[in-house]
Amino acid sequence: MGPGRPLDLNLAALDRALRAVFAPARTSRPVPIPDGGSVETLSEADRRTSAALMRVNHAGELAAQALYHGQALVARSDATREMLLAAARSESDHLAWCEKRLTELAARPSLLNPLWYAGSFLIGAGAALLGDRASLGFVAETERQVEGHLDEHLDRLPAGDARSRAILETMRAEEIANGAAAAAAGGVRTPAPVGALMRRTARIMTGSAYWI
Repeated sequence: MGPGRPLDLNLAALDRALRAVFAPARTSRPVPIPDGGSVETLSEADRRTSAALMRVNHAGELAAQALYHGQALVARSDATREMLLAAARSESDHLAWCEKRLTELAARPSLLNPLWYAGSFLIGAGAALLGDRASLGFVAETERQVEGHLDEHLDRLPAGDARSRAILETMRAEEIANGAAAAAAGGVRTPAPVGALMRRTARIMTGSAYWI
């Protein structure tokens, strides 16, 4: 690794962080739409429920980006780094979709997003210090937990909110694919205590983001 390489990586990581937290989310793909169009009328109660759930999903996608950015910074091989950054780009699309849906629902993102990003970045970097195989296993575990989280939200989403449902279903399929790719690339299974800690941390984040 050349003498300027660590500096380049750190500057790139800082740029990604600032863009993720403070710049409007951008997507390279259209927002998923439900079959048969997107005409819908939500009651005020349903709108508030959908908005709160999509705020949680927005915060979760930001945190997932941060995890992968932290892991990419510490990754030992360029191949692993590129896989992590590709996963982060997928999460960036998801973030933009959730952000657009929040706007449609006349709602805002979580006010705690800078905290979610910073904490998740540190967790991701810490996981990557254990080596690339452990880092890829962490990706697989993250995506398994996100899949469960999305399943719960799909159950809780108001029946009439087809637009949010189309977004979450597409996100779910892509999270599963990202996890499978990480496992196939050599990821080792995350120890059970680490997985349990991840679930507890996620509950704190999702519980807070629902309201704040």
